[in-house]
Amino acid sequence: MKIVFMGTPDFALEALKALATEHEILAVYTKEPKISGRGNKLLKTPVHMWAEEHNIEVRTPKTLRNEEEQRKFAELKADIAVVAAYGLILPQPVLRAYPLGCINIHASLLPRWRGAAPIQRSIEAGDKVSGVTIMKVAAGLDTGDMLLKGEVEITPDTTGGDLHDKLAAIGADLVMKTLREWKNIKPQVQDDSLSCYASKIEKDESVLDCELNAEVLARKIMAFSPYPAIYFEHKGERFKILRAKVADEHIEKGSIKQFGNRLFIGCNGGAVEVKEIQRQGKRAMATEELLRGYSFN
Repeated sequence: MKIVFMGTPDFALEALKALATEHEILAVYTKEPKISGRGNKLLKTPVHMWAEEHNIEVRTPKTLRNEEEQRKFAELKADIAVVAAYGLILPQPVLRAYPLGCINIHASLLPRWRGAAPIQRSIEAGDKVSGVTIMKVAAGLDTGDMLLKGEVEITPDTTGGDLHDKLAAIGADLVMKTLREWKNIKPQVQDDSLSCYASKIEKDESVLDCELNAEVLARKIMAFSPYPAIYFEHKGERFKILRAKVADEHIEKGSIKQFGNRLFIGCNGGAVEVKEIQRQGKRAMATEELLRGYSFN
């Protein structure tokens, strides 16, 4: 098929790489480069960089709401547009531009976790399973008809980063299968009564919240690892907690206690043990490694 690909982060890149092996990528749409704080350098998205390296046209409009951009999009005369974590709203003229419309690779088992942060919210909520849904893009937020799904288990050891990588791979496989089997797939309407919203992660959510109970806090730490990461400050330095588990120990709420090479944080009605941590300006490491050269007591 002739495809226009629309995506931005690493999650989208896996699908783009797969699609390029069997289909003609006419152009790639991605978010415009950001200005880096150091030296005001322009930082291109992962999708942008890969497409340029493979001589694929890259377009970075700030919006697709104006008629000029919509005309340029339609003039590509693709068969279909494939969307994965693009970041811009697609208006109706874009959705109707190509014979097969637009399909989206969404990182949840729809209709559960529509919205911006389905990976983190599924772990945070204690879901036992997540997955990817290939869906037709409609006017609503992740409300389009579903085409194919793939599942993956969430365990207490699953971080947001772990789940991201698994879902990116599943998404790439599923979108390839969707295009191969296009004529035989029967779209399924979503049951809106089963939907829930995966809200965007706000900055203040990353601050360690000891008012949470141990189970909820441990899940949130795992969900937000490695990005944006739950953090606390100690002796003027920031420490990111990258892995944690519920502890049997009882620690005073809000306190950080070190016992030998183990580190505990007291929360509401219990405690969590920090298993992996990152000191400000340093690499991530097992907590016991950090504690060989740093004391929280």
